[in-house]
Amino acid sequence: MEQSFYDLLKRRRAVRSYTGERVPREVLERIARAARRGPNAGYSQGLRILVVDEPETIAALVDAGADEKSRAWFTKAAAHFFVLTREQDYHDRYTQPDKLAVTGGVEVVWPVPFWHVDAGAAMMLVMLAALEEGLGAGVYGVTVENDARVRELLGIPSDLTIVVGLTVGHPAEDPDWDRASSAFSQRRRAYDDVVRWNRWTP
Repeated sequence: MEQSFYDLLKRRRAVRSYTGERVPREVLERIARAARRGPNAGYSQGLRILVVDEPETIAALVDAGADEKSRAWFTKAAAHFFVLTREQDYHDRYTQPDKLAVTGGVEVVWPVPFWHVDAGAAMMLVMLAALEEGLGAGVYGVTVENDARVRELLGIPSDLTIVVGLTVGHPAEDPDWDRASSAFSQRRRAYDDVVRWNRWTP
């Protein structure tokens, strides 16, 4: 029987251990295309995806101070997906005539940075598309200290923000990583603690 979306969600976890097996370019292409299907405010299209699948470039992504397990996590992944966003695309879109016509002639006051909201949706699509392909994915942040180095290595221009990186590849069993993960050290909040109906009341 074909698996449902909910079956896919049950299998989602952060993968930090990979076999090192390569993934065909066409599979990575499908995952990248899936990431483009997420929502984007006003069709601003500020999302950018950078896929790194050259082994030598992946190896160069590893921080010099990384421990052995983190180094293995990064280098055994078949690819790294960087979710990037260009904030200016949102401002450009929301100062176009059709948007200004409904906002009184001024750009909308952004209640939250939707360029990051949309990037988060793309991140989740990468993870789910990887699962659909029989692969695993793990999320990591590019630290402030590492941002300039990663930008220079990958040629990322200054008008793009690196929102998140994801490793993608064939998952390997690694009980050490699993035991140390937050999923094992932290209890999942109860449904009733997270979900309310109609009003947020105790």
